[in-house]
Amino acid sequence: MQPTHIFADLAVPDIAEAREFYQDFLGLSDEQVKMDWVTRFQSPDGQAVVQLVTHDATAPCNAAISVTVGDDVEEAYEEARRRGYEIVHPLTTEPWGIRRFLVRGPDGNVVNINSHKDT
Repeated sequence: MQPTHIFADLAVPDIAEAREFYQDFLGLSDEQVKMDWVTRFQSPDGQAVVQLVTHDATAPCNAAISVTVGDDVEEAYEEARRRGYEIVHPLTTEPWGIRRFLVRGPDGNVVNINSHKDT
């Protein structure tokens, strides 16, 4: 598996309420994703990135981080299963266009492993 991006997924009760802090105070702009349950903010140079998540739309829990792996998502899924890691959400093509699965690491953190067609 070759990660191309890793984003922290911060749980927030209300994205609109959190926007002032992350956008106005921290200076993160260029809001991306913009779904009712998840959005992504980044610095103008793209070096600082954070996702805000109220609740995952299809998985039973929120992830701590999201890892984009390009075309390797199927291989990553099979490797996670081979190693006996707990699959929290099976490999799925989501309605919003990504292919992903959620896996629990041995430390208990849930990781969203995904593939975006545009990255």
